[in-house]
Amino acid sequence: MIYILFIIGFVLLIKGADYLVDGSSSVAKKYGISNIVIGLTIVAFGTSLPELIVNIFAVTNDKPELAIGNILGSNIVNIFFILGASALIYPLVAARNTVRKEIPFSFLAAVAVTLLASDALIDGRAYSELSRIDGLILLSFFAVFMYYITSIAKSDTSSQEDCKVISTKVSILSIIGGILLLVVGGKWIVDGAVHIASSLGMSESLIGLTVLAIGTSLPELATSVVAAYKKNADIAIGNVVGSNIFNIFFILGVSALITPLPFASSNLIDLIMVIAASLILFAFMYIGKRHTLEKWQGAAMIIIYVAYVVYLIVSR
Repeated sequence: MIYILFIIGFVLLIKGADYLVDGSSSVAKKYGISNIVIGLTIVAFGTSLPELIVNIFAVTNDKPELAIGNILGSNIVNIFFILGASALIYPLVAARNTVRKEIPFSFLAAVAVTLLASDALIDGRAYSELSRIDGLILLSFFAVFMYYITSIAKSDTSSQEDCKVISTKVSILSIIGGILLLVVGGKWIVDGAVHIASSLGMSESLIGLTVLAIGTSLPELATSVVAAYKKNADIAIGNVVGSNIFNIFFILGVSALITPLPFASSNLIDLIMVIAASLILFAFMYIGKRHTLEKWQGAAMIIIYVAYVVYLIVSR
């Protein structure tokens, strides 16, 4: 039964995020909030809600390895697999702001969390962790990123996010129902992940980096693949890059604020992969066709991800 609930949990998590985004977007539109602000805040937040809910349950149940693996794994999945798959569907041409500001910002996020979580390497301590102070630092970076998004929202009216306006009663029910589905789904996923790890002899870190990471990244996968199919490359790339920034600065920041997150030495490889993902994506913007993620590059990124997963399974 716990395996069945584990799978159902992912369905509830994703549907809960959908309902919450639909209800919130409708309310925002009714109060005259612009499309671009809705897209960059409510919708972007919605695709990262699964990671946030799973992390909150993980840290409150004293399972920090799941929380860390979930975020690092999600960021690796987002770039190498989701963008890779999207580029295979249709070459992705990135906007200038995405290449010059948002991808470097995601690189900054990866470097920042690596430095903050390298106490043993930098200070020579017996262990490494993201402390509550580190969590506040990450949240401060997130505030800077939100200021940047606000400046875009004020100056750019070209990017529009369609959302369906529904009645206030239905909107409220969607918000409440979405939150309930997120909570129930998140609990079942964490309980199932812990059970699977113990019954199969797998580490919680491995479960977080693979199963949880892929499962909680399904909203980003759906959004980017559909956007690529519709030849809307800006959404396909921006959704993933924005999610990666949100995951590290906000979700890891909140998680560390709830309880300090210990980082094992094996997590260093995962942190390096997160940094490498942003660097490779940035490099591909200037290799071949400028500011374009081509099909061969997408295939190369998927191959890198598969090799990384094989390494995880063999080494952990």
